[in-house]
Amino acid sequence: MVLCVTGIEDEVSVRSARSGAVARQKTVTHAASRPHIVPRSVWAVDGEANTAARTPPPPDYDDKVLAVFVHHTDSPNDYDCADAPRIIRYLAAGQTGARDWDDIGYNFLVDRCGTIYEGRAGGVDRPVTGAHTLGFNHRTAGIAALGTFTAGVTVPRAMTDAIAALVAWKLGLAGIDPRSTVRLTSSNSASRYTAGTTATLPALAGHGAAYMTTCPGAALRALLPEIRRRAARLQGRT
Repeated sequence: MVLCVTGIEDEVSVRSARSGAVARQKTVTHAASRPHIVPRSVWAVDGEANTAARTPPPPDYDDKVLAVFVHHTDSPNDYDCADAPRIIRYLAAGQTGARDWDDIGYNFLVDRCGTIYEGRAGGVDRPVTGAHTLGFNHRTAGIAALGTFTAGVTVPRAMTDAIAALVAWKLGLAGIDPRSTVRLTSSNSASRYTAGTTATLPALAGHGAAYMTTCPGAALRALLPEIRRRAARLQGRT
């Protein structure tokens, strides 16, 4: 199984200087309801999960989440949704085992039935620094769609609805319109932007917007404009 995480290994060891000193999120006008999120305790047990997945190290935090990057996992699409926890354990084992990362890189994962899973440890309502987009892990969150969504593949509506709901809530915590652009500073020259460069990126972006990759696949990338619109509506925006 090939993971949509190529090129982000070096970022895993970068620790935020603001770890443990996270600003409390303020109430904002365009907040959205939090969707149901299955906790990592559901998948980070048993068989394939290694010790790092079950007992990850203390997380790093940023002050807020300004943008969300969407990924796909480059894994099979014909899974039974009841099997999603095992698939996530497999992904986590590949990242924390073979790749020697400290935890799974994605903050969230979504299956084809629209179930949202907590990924990286640290609290779903907090701005946990992930390891999903080289150069742009700070002040962002990573959502991985379980499956492969290259050109011609049908992306389940339940999956995109769940991504929209998650994006609306997560960006709403900082008052960010999912249809807007934000300014983020690259921390790694192996991304599309030299380290120290401030880039203007969509608040809801595909992985390829910041790193040289086709992730999250042409089919899912084509749906991002509609997902942005749905997320904005869920925030009560017109």
